[in-house]
Amino acid sequence: MAHPDDLLGPGERVVIHKHPHWKALSAPVAVLLVVVLGGTWLAGPVSALSWAPTAWLVLAAVAAVLVAWLVVAPVLRWGTTHFIVTDERVMCRMGVFSRARLNLPLAMVRGVRFRQGAVDRLLGCGTLVVDPADPVGPADGPLEFDDVPGVVEVRATLERVLGGAHRQEDRSTDGRA
Repeated sequence: MAHPDDLLGPGERVVIHKHPHWKALSAPVAVLLVVVLGGTWLAGPVSALSWAPTAWLVLAAVAAVLVAWLVVAPVLRWGTTHFIVTDERVMCRMGVFSRARLNLPLAMVRGVRFRQGAVDRLLGCGTLVVDPADPVGPADGPLEFDDVPGVVEVRATLERVLGGAHRQEDRSTDGRA
């Protein structure tokens, strides 16, 4: 799903737009394989039972619920999660039926860092940590965005954008004084 451009302010332009790394989909794919293989394996012994058609329906229903809950929902969540950096703010949008949104003006960003484990380094992703100048939520701490693809480049780009935003803010403050 594309990010709706109508959420941008006048003259605001998108610098970075990312979905979580495909690594976030590895668990749902593994679950799908286990459900399909497990269901196929269980269908064999069940066929010898006199009530096999009913047992197959129960197996299919259980498999459908597991796939919907543990595969389809995470894939939809992944597809509707957007990490966006514009020339004015950092945004995060997520959710299918209920939406969660975060808007943090660049002027409110104190610092940016990232974390990468060994697997993240191999896959080229990581956790981006944005330190807000003021608390923005109940956690009152840094904002963490997991599984950001190209996290090293995203951090560098965000720092470059932050530098431009802070320089522009300094110029506008000097003009008022």
